[in-house]
Amino acid sequence: MAKPHTQEEYFDVLTKTGEKTGVSKPRGDVHRDGDYHRAVHVCIFAESTQELLLQQRADCKDSWPGLWDISSAGHISAGDSSLATARKELREELGIILPKDAFELIFVFLQETITNGGQFIDNEFADVYLVTTLNPIPFEAFTLQESEVSAVKYVHYLEFKSLLASKDPEYFPYDVNAQYGQLFDIIAKRYKVDNVARSLALQKQLQRYASISLNVELAGLTDADKGALDLIINAAATIDEIFYLQIWYSNPCLRDWLEKHATTSHLDKLKRAYYLINKTPWSSLDENEAYLTTADSAIKLLPEATRPVSGWKGLEYKAAFPLQKPPGANFYPPDMDKMEFKQWKDSLTEDQQNIVSGFFSVIRRYSDSSSDLSICSSLDSTNRLEGPTNDLYNVPFSQEYSSFLSKAAELLHKAGDITSSPSLKRFLHSRADAFLSNDYYESDIAWMELDSKLDVTIGPYETYEDTLFGYKATFEAFIGIRDDKGTAQVKLFGDNLQVLEQNLPMDNAYKSKDVSAAPIRVVQLLYNAGVKGTQSVAFNLPNDERIVKERGTSMVMLKNVSEAKFNLILKPIADVCIANEQREFVDFDSFFTFAICHECCHGIGPHTITLPNGKKSTVRLELQELHSALEEAKADIVGLWALRFLALQGLLPGASLKSVYATFLAGCFRSVRFGLSKAHGKGQALQFNWLYEKEAFILNPDETFSVNFDKVEDAVESLSREVLTIQARGDKDSAKLFLKKYGVISEPLKLALHNLERIQVPVDLAAEFPIAKEILGKKEVGI
Repeated sequence: MAKPHTQEEYFDVLTKTGEKTGVSKPRGDVHRDGDYHRAVHVCIFAESTQELLLQQRADCKDSWPGLWDISSAGHISAGDSSLATARKELREELGIILPKDAFELIFVFLQETITNGGQFIDNEFADVYLVTTLNPIPFEAFTLQESEVSAVKYVHYLEFKSLLASKDPEYFPYDVNAQYGQLFDIIAKRYKVDNVARSLALQKQLQRYASISLNVELAGLTDADKGALDLIINAAATIDEIFYLQIWYSNPCLRDWLEKHATTSHLDKLKRAYYLINKTPWSSLDENEAYLTTADSAIKLLPEATRPVSGWKGLEYKAAFPLQKPPGANFYPPDMDKMEFKQWKDSLTEDQQNIVSGFFSVIRRYSDSSSDLSICSSLDSTNRLEGPTNDLYNVPFSQEYSSFLSKAAELLHKAGDITSSPSLKRFLHSRADAFLSNDYYESDIAWMELDSKLDVTIGPYETYEDTLFGYKATFEAFIGIRDDKGTAQVKLFGDNLQVLEQNLPMDNAYKSKDVSAAPIRVVQLLYNAGVKGTQSVAFNLPNDERIVKERGTSMVMLKNVSEAKFNLILKPIADVCIANEQREFVDFDSFFTFAICHECCHGIGPHTITLPNGKKSTVRLELQELHSALEEAKADIVGLWALRFLALQGLLPGASLKSVYATFLAGCFRSVRFGLSKAHGKGQALQFNWLYEKEAFILNPDETFSVNFDKVEDAVESLSREVLTIQARGDKDSAKLFLKKYGVISEPLKLALHNLERIQVPVDLAAEFPIAKEILGKKEVGI
């Protein structure tokens, strides 16, 4: 409901677990009834002196008058956002105006207190933000709000902790032995660090990646296509800039800072090296645990942030990023929750709902853009909605990333003008147009029909980074040279998709009768962009359900990447984890064949579905953030089922199912090492644990594993049926329970991972691209 037009402030009422109920009440009623509500706390920390800024609460306050408290705080009014409130409170109470990248959300804590003889019940969930300044702010720079703040002072963070621990009556009674103690723990861990130990830890993390130079022969390209290649690689590098922004809004600033300071020390060199792999401050192979902190980030000078002071150049702060990787990346406001999005989405028309939950847009706040009225005034009026959730609006990629996409489009048009390949010409021109129109349908069709020696994939595709809903696509690029011999050899897989669909182990009612043949291209990769952490061996696109339903999908297999992964990673894994008598079954042909079948099986099974209530939907929209992990599990396990089916039909002469199963088992340990935060890792854990439970995989006394060839086929089929049925029903509750039970690092997996860690088998590749490096003229190109 909309905020009533009265002088009294209204709060959103929450459940005891902090979720919005959809009800708002007056401030006085909330504190009288003890309703749970939201607030923000802002802690300003001076890095050079290790001091926290405290404010003395005004004597007229209705709670805790006259006590020393953290820098700034306030309730979040109904319909308002957390970050906007934090900025507003700091501006109103202390006269400090800071941009959003100064605020680091470090934790949320629940405070339950009763004061004033039981008349004031304060049950609030507080978002705690840390603002890190280089030095203390001069007292003359503050503009204090007299009705809220009597005075300010700086106190060393350990002294403040001690005062709270002793329950000093002059200070707000935070319990440092409970949730609020995190504030002091975070600061201590951040600044009391052993740089030698940290360097060793980063070095160990880097050693998990095997370096590989992917040099590709260009002799098969025409001179025209070689000229186009230069332009396309420059366009891909531009796409990489968008990817950095999509992960986190201060990411480009952090990247540039790390590059500038890489020669300062050995530790700084290691920070940058590991950042180039992850492209974020969160480690992909460690469940997105932060390996950098805001203390490592860029220093920004903002003279206009406060009242000017003679002889002081102005406030310098650290560009912040949160300790936890935001589930919505930079696609949504960082303080938006699912309830807020749902309320807003439900108030839109059906067409608008499809847009805001679609691949090619971001969600922003009017309140975050309030300082730039031109932004708000230029927005499509259809996004201006009345009601409690009208702070959100939709921005198409073409507008959000217009400067980058205009540059990339210009480069692709130039490349399209000179290429000698008609199909590549069509794709490059249509994709350049799509960058500016935000309509990717025609260019996706053109990509599927690409028949060129120079193979190009560029645009917004995968939704792995959006772990809030799984809606939004990141930009990426893969550029390679087609392997004509390999492409001819894999044609049979794409041609048999309809046969596979009709024989899938699920109810016939869920099967599609019009699956299209899937074109498959085998490529030697020479450059990629918009990629972090793990290197793909293949991809199956597009993800747009309209095209999947009408035309199917197309697959690209990266053969040189596959070969490198097999030789440098999978073979050493097999030597450690697979029983000696089955080790000989692990071979590259089975590894590559399975990768092909995995990608093919993305194109079969449920996509567009009919829900029990008769409504048409898609698996992606119904399973939301669970979709990626379950879809990767489906492509794997159904791919394993499909290989047996094709072999029994005589379509894979010479193929050994024993080799397929043994190679798959070794591959389980490879993919699980990516971590459960990765869709592939979680999906692989689910499969291993199911097959282990069904005794299809066996743990031997010598801590190696074997395939039970007598039971594996039934186990594969039963798991395929389970996953396919969950998808066909759009059953998110079942998907959640299924992943919770099986998508875990079980004891057998822990044992295998420990043994691989002990002998330091690489987890993935750190690829270098010498051709792209020469074209771009940079010191380093790639991951």
